Amino acid sequence: MAEEFKSLKGHLLLDGGKLRGSFFHRTVVLICQHDAEGAMGLVLNRASGKNVGEMIVADMADNLKKQPLFLGGPVQPQALSFLHTDEFLFNANVLPSLNLGHSLDDLVELGESFSATQQVRIFAGYAGWSPGQLDEELKRDAWLTHPSSIDLVFNTKPDELWQMILRQKGWKYRLLSQTPEDLSWN
Repeated sequence: MAEEFKSLKGHLLLDGGKLRGSFFHRTVVLICQHDAEGAMGLVLNRASGKNVGEMIVADMADNLKKQPLFLGGPVQPQALSFLHTDEFLFNANVLPSLNLGHSLDDLVELGESFSATQQVRIFAGYAGWSPGQLDEELKRDAWLTHPSSIDLVFNTKPDELWQMILRQKGWKYRLLSQTPEDLSWN
């Protein structure tokens, strides 16, 4: 009997300790789309070291230009993606009140609108999986899954996100969260 497809859209993938040496070492990926056609996600904890205004040439609000630009993944590093949330976001397409966008015009428009509760995170590139590829990686225990939330996406320091979630997952993952970046330090 064939397994029923289970979408991970809106969930987080965490490096389960088996991705050392790859782009995804110690990453936390928000799965934005996942269906029989494949999956697409954004790495939440990989800052580029540049601000949006340094990398994207567009007439946009200063609050957007000053934001850090994140590396969403190794696929199409020139592709723009952004996540945004607001208190009353009706057409959210990832989680309730969390929307994924790709249009520079939509991003500029967001920057021009005022909302005290709006949050935006901007990415270059994305993580992508062909049909069945993510499921195979999960079977090999390359990834751990964890429920996502607006708080984890926007209100947790990116450089602490991987370790913090592993500690939340309990004692079984505590040792992994404390493993030094370079094993020779041990």
